[in-house]
Amino acid sequence: MEQPKQEQPKQWYMEYRISKNRPGLLGDIASLLGMLNVNILTINGVEDRARGMLLQTNDDEKIELLGKMLQKVDNITVSKLRPTRLTDILAVRHGRYIERDSDDKKTFRFTRDELGLLVDFLGEIFKREGNQTIGLRGMPRVGKTESIIAGSVCANKRWAFVSSTLLRQTVRSMLSEEEMNPNNVFIIDGIVSTIRSNEKHHQLLQDIMTMPSTKVIEHPDIFVRESGFDYDVFDCIVELRNSPDEEITYENFTTAGLGDEF
Repeated sequence: MEQPKQEQPKQWYMEYRISKNRPGLLGDIASLLGMLNVNILTINGVEDRARGMLLQTNDDEKIELLGKMLQKVDNITVSKLRPTRLTDILAVRHGRYIERDSDDKKTFRFTRDELGLLVDFLGEIFKREGNQTIGLRGMPRVGKTESIIAGSVCANKRWAFVSSTLLRQTVRSMLSEEEMNPNNVFIIDGIVSTIRSNEKHHQLLQDIMTMPSTKVIEHPDIFVRESGFDYDVFDCIVELRNSPDEEITYENFTTAGLGDEF
């Protein structure tokens, strides 16, 4: 007789804020999870006076019951109890949330002293299969290309430069068969590819943009302005600054100097 298939365990994120951190509080919560047979995968402090947990169970009703029971626990307030998101996983790993644009939720903000968090973020995105396009904004020499390469290493992915100014201006007119592997991460400089390119490069760019692969486009605003694509092509946009108040602007750049500055 065929055995019924068991549901795959599902991951959940729980975050609670502590109003009074008494001895044994975490132990009480862990005991409650143990009685419900809900596994704790990871636990860490998140922001100020809050704890985040990655939980695992194949029974959604247990999570619902857990939420109701924790409402009765003194000294804590459960602020999040939901299926895990990428931002939740990184919050537990790094102890803080990634800043998101209040108006555009698919825009994520980092500063240069958060490069470790950014690399981890990009690495998790690059691990995903299928077609996705990431825009990366930032001023010169802030660490954009280096972060993309490091994220590719974290995801165990190869990367291919379609256009770049990392060492010198690179404008590719063709890629090798190995480089055209859809599993690679394609790095595109939005300025070089749209303003300093030739017809062969433009055709290569069109081919890559239609591939079911990961593309990272530096300077997405120039890319959109100078190409036939719009912002809908981006699954998310990352902003990298030297400091939180730095303005990312292209006002002083001229066509003649773009390749040298970027």
